[in-house]
Amino acid sequence: MKNFRDYITLTKPRLNSLAILTTLAGFYMGSPSPLDWRLLLFTLLGTTGVAAGCGALNQWFEVDADKRMTRTKKRPLPAGRLSAPQAFWFGLTLSAVGVVVLYLEVNPLTALLGLCALVSYIILYTPLKQISSLCTVVGAIPGAIPPMMGWAAAQYQIGPQGWVLFFILFFWQMPHFLAIGWMYREDYARGGFPMLAVVDPKGNITGLMAVAYAFALWPLSLFPSYLGMTGKVYFWSALVLSLGFLLQSILFARHKTLRHAKGLFWFSITYLPVLFGLMAMDRL
Repeated sequence: MKNFRDYITLTKPRLNSLAILTTLAGFYMGSPSPLDWRLLLFTLLGTTGVAAGCGALNQWFEVDADKRMTRTKKRPLPAGRLSAPQAFWFGLTLSAVGVVVLYLEVNPLTALLGLCALVSYIILYTPLKQISSLCTVVGAIPGAIPPMMGWAAAQYQIGPQGWVLFFILFFWQMPHFLAIGWMYREDYARGGFPMLAVVDPKGNITGLMAVAYAFALWPLSLFPSYLGMTGKVYFWSALVLSLGFLLQSILFARHKTLRHAKGLFWFSITYLPVLFGLMAMDRL
């Protein structure tokens, strides 16, 4: 049972719940009525496999850095409860099964998107975390693919609607992760990760980037209504919600305190489910 819990921890379930929820949102937005429950089930199963595999492979790759960081040193690999080969083969198997399920039971396009998420996360983002602060931008790409996968699963194409879902999540991630980077900048420095908050000790660039991405998200969040995906309720709610996100980013950029970083973080994790929930409720 103890080993079972450690394997579950390897999959980063809290982080990857975001991928599953946004995939569900993308599928629902792209689905005609009635919903194809079988297709939805396999879409979520395949996405879960890919996301869980990414989490395990990421921890396999970063085990040495995790040993140096306070918030990660008790994970299964740095704590010695699981071995590196166990994590590697577990992650690789989950990822492969996820892609195969998407290919055989959903459609090849969704499987290709899942593969792109896997490769960009493990081959590009994970090694780049130890090299450049640009890793956050690169990491936002695989993080933004799941809603596009959901849309492609339902529509058998991406289209402008799928891209809008992608870019909403992409731009949302940047202030969210910049806030996390600021909250844990000392820990990231111990781990050897040159995050923007680490190489920008005064926080001027970090704050500016948070504001810039939140500002770009504001009009972008309205595009589902322009494309006929949602109605007026979503439009006006997204307008106000995104303004709140921008204001939180401005407060963080102005004060650069732990309290304001936490304020931006908590607003961000409220923003996304509320925005996608409004999108689903006001679907046209």
